[in-house]
Amino acid sequence: MCGIFGYVGPRTDGATIVLAGLKQLEYRGYDSWGVAVASPDKIVVKKKTGKIGEANVKDMPHSSFAFGHTRWATHGGVSEVNAHPHLDCTGTIAIIHNGILENYEVLKQKLLTKNHRFVSQTDTEVAVHLIEEYAKRMLFSKAVQQAFNDMEGLNAFIAMNRNNNQFVAVRSGSPLVVGFGNGENFLASDAAALLPYTRQVHFLEDDEMALVSAAGVMMFNARTGVRIKPQKQTLTWSVAEVEKGSYPFFMLKEIHEQPGVMADIAADNAEHAVKLAGIIRQSHGAYMVGCGTAAYACLAGSYLFSKIARRHVNWAIGSEFGYQLDFLTDKSLILALSQSGETMDLLDSVRKSKEKKAKIAALVNVLGSSLWRIADYTLVIGAGPEKGVASTKAFIGKLAHLTLLAYALDGRIREGQKVVTMAVKSAKTVLGEPTVSHIQKLAKKIKKARHVYVIGRGLSYPAALEIALKIKEISYIHAEGLAAGELKHGPLALVEKGTPCIALLPDDETYGANLAGAMEMKARGGYIIGISHKPHEVFDYYVPIADAREATIIPMVIAGQLLAYYLTIARGFDPDKPRNLAKSVTVK
Repeated sequence: MCGIFGYVGPRTDGATIVLAGLKQLEYRGYDSWGVAVASPDKIVVKKKTGKIGEANVKDMPHSSFAFGHTRWATHGGVSEVNAHPHLDCTGTIAIIHNGILENYEVLKQKLLTKNHRFVSQTDTEVAVHLIEEYAKRMLFSKAVQQAFNDMEGLNAFIAMNRNNNQFVAVRSGSPLVVGFGNGENFLASDAAALLPYTRQVHFLEDDEMALVSAAGVMMFNARTGVRIKPQKQTLTWSVAEVEKGSYPFFMLKEIHEQPGVMADIAADNAEHAVKLAGIIRQSHGAYMVGCGTAAYACLAGSYLFSKIARRHVNWAIGSEFGYQLDFLTDKSLILALSQSGETMDLLDSVRKSKEKKAKIAALVNVLGSSLWRIADYTLVIGAGPEKGVASTKAFIGKLAHLTLLAYALDGRIREGQKVVTMAVKSAKTVLGEPTVSHIQKLAKKIKKARHVYVIGRGLSYPAALEIALKIKEISYIHAEGLAAGELKHGPLALVEKGTPCIALLPDDETYGANLAGAMEMKARGGYIIGISHKPHEVFDYYVPIADAREATIIPMVIAGQLLAYYLTIARGFDPDKPRNLAKSVTVK
């Protein structure tokens, strides 16, 4: 959940380089931030609470050896003292950390008996003092290795010692990437942050330790000490893809990139869809799993497979699937969906499934991620870097892939490509004028609402869930996605005069029943917003959507994304950085 960035090399503006890297990683956590540089006589640390956007490090010493951290709080409140980096008692060793040190209380008690002084409430500070204790009697790299082996939980951390200009980085569970430069090297928790400096990277595997200096990188197994050869990969993303360009926020940029993402999927992924469809056919029980927005993509996938291919594929929330594995066999197939490929709850369920001998397929956006490496078969979403915390183009990319996959299962891949292309055309209309201005006007009209309800049936039900999620996570208006048929079983009691009620009405067999649900809400005073292929007198506000057959939910969701975005702007909030949330959930 936290962002990590380190630099060692000939440049003396290390603090500035690190700060720029952290700004690329702020979506991973923005409760607080900190930078440390090694000067000749001490490690100098600067830490602040709040977002890093306006930060500067001009007052820090020039240094060619620096690292920094953006924090999403887990242990200890949001404060400067709890922000990373943390120092040992001597001020010689510093550490930045992503993860949770589960046995920190036991370790802390032992260190207190040895007169170590703690100033924060974090688990991370325990780690730096543990390294300090071991470094009294062994080489620094060995001290880090020994401390790592004492630590329980899923962690990634980087330790610096001002006396040797060498980082020691270790990974167990949480992501960490080495970037190889020319006479300089880098470390980061996300490869996208390295793009301005290098495309050559090594993704650390669990229990790998990297010794990183300007002269080079040495890799070891942190458990056994055995030397490992780095496995270099070349990043294919461009620097422009990780910048906002002319857009005010990443979220708006990523919303407008979605037609291009879908067009590429339709044009380039038929062969991959056919191959994965064959793997699904050979399985005896296929299960889609994901967390958050990916879980709703899984639910949509289950409808798509049923409607298009007449095949039942189960779905489950990633954090819950780990408790439902008793029935898995070596014939089972798990299709795991994730933008980052680092979601801890999902990875935990996938690893447990693999222990049951189930085959793992992954629909993932980040090459080299943990999920990408675990999977037996991978299908890359191809959405490019996604910086907004609220997922947009990765979700739409998943829906496009699942639509193709459903048609491939039924032996009609060319027809699937045509349907996704229809969604591209419909999405372009939603993202053009006058629809965007029309949605902006709607956002201003309902910006003071306390509650919003979104209803759908069949394929439009997961779309309703996703639209509600977007509204609640960035505008902070309470929103619920509902199955329209469940209105009379409780939710209708919440509808009051003026309550915004969004009805998703695609041109399919659910239209009449969904319309009846909208009428029920209207009868209780609801303000009805219809998202459909045609207007109706029950609508107080109408957002037109061109039909795209089974993929009509794609432009519907895009309309919902725009509404969530403009609601957030109208209410004065930052859509890229919603409170209490982070982009990549790498802790449980």
